[in-house]
Amino acid sequence: MIRVYTQQQLGQQWLERYRGTRPNFACILGFTDTGLIPGISAAGATPEARRYTCLADAEFLYSGPQASPEYPLPPLVAGASPVLISRAVIAALDIPLYLFNSGLPIAPPVPCIDLQGMPARCMTTACALDLKTVKHLFEQGYNWGEKLAAPDRYLMIGECVVGGTTTALGVLTGLGIPASGKVNSSHPSCNHAQKEQVVQRALSIAGFWPPRGQSVCPFELVAAVGDPMQITAAGMAIAASQKGGVLLAGGTQMLAVYALIQKIVAALDLRWYPERLAIGTTRWVAEDPTGDTVGLAQILAPVSLIATQLSFASSRYAPLQAYERGYVKEGVGAGGCAIAASLLTNGSNLQLIEWIEALGQQI
Repeated sequence: MIRVYTQQQLGQQWLERYRGTRPNFACILGFTDTGLIPGISAAGATPEARRYTCLADAEFLYSGPQASPEYPLPPLVAGASPVLISRAVIAALDIPLYLFNSGLPIAPPVPCIDLQGMPARCMTTACALDLKTVKHLFEQGYNWGEKLAAPDRYLMIGECVVGGTTTALGVLTGLGIPASGKVNSSHPSCNHAQKEQVVQRALSIAGFWPPRGQSVCPFELVAAVGDPMQITAAGMAIAASQKGGVLLAGGTQMLAVYALIQKIVAALDLRWYPERLAIGTTRWVAEDPTGDTVGLAQILAPVSLIATQLSFASSRYAPLQAYERGYVKEGVGAGGCAIAASLLTNGSNLQLIEWIEALGQQI
């Protein structure tokens, strides 16, 4: 149920080290106006719906199905929110959940740790976040990474940021990493041309085009074109690796976080343990024919990219079957949660589907 796609030895060692271990799950919520650009994301059928996607996912992740949710899961172009996967796993296995508000325009309707961040402006403003906020969020993430890490378990760090694969492309490109044509999206066929046009415009206005590579300040880059989740997750992962394992639960967005980590630890001379960290996603991301997640991970070596082999091909629900056609793919730590389930129970694909479908049946 789990496959290692890059750095085979490191990945297998990570899996064996944490087999049978229940993780802590930190899900970092954030917002960027970049996600409101028409057509940029399929995580909500319209720009207006995408304003509330994160709130709905947070509410469902924490509370599960409710008769009258404050923020119902928004209709998607096709498919169902990946929060169904995450919620099914944490409910079935009693995984401790910590929700973090790194920067939302509206407070979530469920208990959440407020990091006193801010939602990001559209990256095309070249002033997505205040530099002071970026540094504050890094410190907050670092402090919480220290608190949630433990030698006998791993910290799973997930995200929910609509439009986050585009800001991820901005950060990766700004760091001098050749990510063009390699990122993923919630569309069945990645809208590379649109993303790259937005990114190049943003980086040009910010003075990061053409990319300067080694001379770039990671904090200034995030302030220009990033989102609040990225820098929070980077700080959290660096600190957590000093005590225990880390699973960055996501695809392109977590690869951008990893690239930031590499840059930040070098710039600040911070101690961290890269061998304790893996990136965990879904096979829909790892094997997306319209992106190149594996190639991107190989550029960022020595990170190990692992993915759940969860398949909805036999599901009785059409919205879940849509994943097999390339819709949605990942989000809210879905891939990481499925990996955690396999490590904890050694369960089958059928068992995972049963948990997810039972939850889906309630809505």
